[in-house]
This record gives sequence, structure tokens and C-alpha cells, in this order.
Amino acid sequence: MKLFSAAIILVVATSAVSFAQIAPVKSEDPAPALKSREPVEKNTLTVPRGTRVPLALINSISTRNAAPGDRIYLESVYPVAIDGRILIPTGTYVSGSVTRAKRPGRVKGKGELFLRFEQMILPNGTIRDFTGRVGQLDGRSPEDFDREEGKIKSEGNKGEDATTVAQTTAAGASIGVLAGAASGKPGMGLGLGSAVGAAAGLAGVFLTRGPDATLERGTHFDMVLDRDLYFTEAEATFENAVGGRRVDVGNGPDPNRNKTGSRRLGRFPF
Repeated sequence: MKLFSAAIILVVATSAVSFAQIAPVKSEDPAPALKSREPVEKNTLTVPRGTRVPLALINSISTRNAAPGDRIYLESVYPVAIDGRILIPTGTYVSGSVTRAKRPGRVKGKGELFLRFEQMILPNGTIRDFTGRVGQLDGRSPEDFDREEGKIKSEGNKGEDATTVAQTTAAGASIGVLAGAASGKPGMGLGLGSAVGAAAGLAGVFLTRGPDATLERGTHFDMVLDRDLYFTEAEATFENAVGGRRVDVGNGPDPNRNKTGSRRLGRFPF
């Protein structure tokens, strides 16, 4: 019995050694190299992220009545060429939306607008969704543009506030002098009239908001793309890639819009 058990153990051990010698040792495959991102399609034409597209505003926007979600419509005014080929021609329509609108305060604080660009329609009918932001604002516009935050701010009105107070003070002084002269006390009338006029001017300033942030029809922007745009050969073929603008967008912003004296009090408020 012992001899039979020893024979079985010997056979099993011999078989294991033979299998280990015959079976090849499988080496691990080397880690595959990381592949760069494949283009969307072969021969794809790319407008890279960061490209600037000059646009003109078709509709007007103002913090007076704008709200998040309101649509904005624009048209490209100069063709964008990449590697010697026009990919975004003049006359391309661009749409976007207001993401934030804040009215100016009555004592302090300026009006603020934030815009986002979302879709373009090329002259041949090709449509692309994308994301873009304001990169530059029309130099004719009285609004200020914060490049870091992408915020469009209304013009300040401290000078006009001072003018309003000065005008009402002068008007009050004139009336006070006349009233004081009639009562034999012109000096007292001057002081009282000036004080009342200044108070009325300050009240008018506190009850009136500053200028709204307004982007008039025809205002020019530089739109900056936040991601790459891809087009096929067929999508980037145009009959007239340098054709003129198709929409009359008006004369653009009036740099003196907020200096018309609309807040001046034409008559002393008595």
C-alpha cells in the first residue's frame, strides 16, 4: 500500500514538472501608448479656440428692461480666415443670451450686463452650437468693459449729479435774494435760498437712478470662441465668402448718449 501511494505521488510530481517545462510563460503586454485625440472627420477644417470674430448687434439691449435669458442677435462684419481659407464669412448670423442684468442704483452702483454667445448660422445654412464671450466692446460706446470678468458696465454720472445740485443751488439763491430784498434782508434770503436749492438738488439725485447700461443697435463686439469649431469641406464652401452684410444694423452707439442733460431740472422745484 505504501509502495502504491509513493508511486502515485511520483507520477503526479513528474507530470507537474513536465507541464511547467512545456507551457510557455506568457509575458505581459506593454502598456499601450496614449493616442492623441483623433480629428472629428478626415480633412476637418478647424477654427481654434480663442479666435476673434467681429460682430455687430442687430437688436438693442438695456439693463432698464433686460432679464437673464433674453436673446441677442448679431451679424459678423469681417470674415475670419484660417490657413488662407475663409471659414466664417461676413454675414454669418450669431445668437446668444443675457446671462445677468443689473440696474444702476439710486445712490451708487452702475448698471451691469453679462452676455454669452451660443449659436452661429453660416451664409450657406450650416448651423453650429458653440460657446463664446465678449472680448472687446465698441470704442464709441460710453459703457465700460471689464475684460477679466466679461462685464459691461454703465457710465458713471457723478459729474451730472454735481451739475444738478449746482443748478438747483443757484436757482434757490436767486429766488432767496429776490425774496430777501423784498423783505429788506437780501443776505438772509441768499443763504436760505441756497440751502433749500441744494437740498432739492440732492433729493433729485437720490430719487433718480444712474444711467442704464445700454448696447444700441449697431454696437460692435469682438466675440472670442471658448472652444474649437469644426467644419467639413462641404460646410465651409460658400458662393461668395467675402459678400457684404445683409442686415442694416444702424449707426451704432452714441458716445454722448448720457450727456444730454436729461436729469437736469429745468425749473426750480417749488
